[in-house]
Amino acid sequence: MPPSAGSPASASPPPPEPALIGRLLARCRFPERADVDCAVSGGADSLALLVLACASGRAVTAWHVDHGLRAGSAAEAAVVRVAAERVGAAFRSCTVAVAPGPSLEARAREARFGALPVGVLTGHTADDQAETVLLNLLRGSGLDGLAGMRGHTQPLLALRRHETRALCRAFGLETIDDPTNTDPAHRRNRVRAEVLPLLDDVAARDVAAVVARQAALLRDDADLLDELSAAIDPTDARALAAAPLPLARRAIRRWLAAPYPPAADAVTRVLAVAGGEAVACEVDGGRRVRRSGGRLHLDPSG
Repeated sequence: MPPSAGSPASASPPPPEPALIGRLLARCRFPERADVDCAVSGGADSLALLVLACASGRAVTAWHVDHGLRAGSAAEAAVVRVAAERVGAAFRSCTVAVAPGPSLEARAREARFGALPVGVLTGHTADDQAETVLLNLLRGSGLDGLAGMRGHTQPLLALRRHETRALCRAFGLETIDDPTNTDPAHRRNRVRAEVLPLLDDVAARDVAAVVARQAALLRDDADLLDELSAAIDPTDARALAAAPLPLARRAIRRWLAAPYPPAADAVTRVLAVAGGEAVACEVDGGRRVRRSGGRLHLDPSG
């Protein structure tokens, strides 16, 4: 059960040794700004984010969002408020409405980030990164998906889940275990509880660490391809058709992103239009790409 809102901070153990904070903080990548907002659910990862953000010397605001999806969720804000007071962070809370129905997890995430400030930091770890990469692999997401999260708003991507839990224990912070994180109805939870342990056993090593390292290498490759593809005008049919295929694909993806990149089959159809195999094609969002006078034109939906 989560602690009550009135749990006295003075009853908690003293903060951990500075050496522990220093070791973890050295592996974090916080943005170069004096004030940061942190999304804090009350789980160990987000509480560790809060602790380390404050330890970095920044002015920190902890944001808690209550989705109202399970009994007692409103009391979890008190857990975050007490933790914020202990580490010297400001605290903000808000409630969002998420109606029952399909894709509940995705809709709850969308509602949550709609209520949080732009650029809010999250407590994703290397374990989350490995899960994300494997899920993207199952979706056929290509190079960008295998590159995983880029870490712009995830300062803890080099840390492991066991380290965030250890930090919370050292600080004497109560943590909230969200039951949805173990529900096998969610594919990520099955990757976490079934797929990764099996891969560890087959490989006889810590596969999450391997996958996270591979994602970092692939991000470098993706960045280089982005830089090279930026020189290609995706509306110039001849230039697009003559470009190396990996660069042409990326130029089209950048052009058609609204805000998310188009599906792979849509990119293939646009390449066919550029190469003269078709005069027009449909792409995501009900839009249409057509060729006229050697140029590609994007017609909006409707």
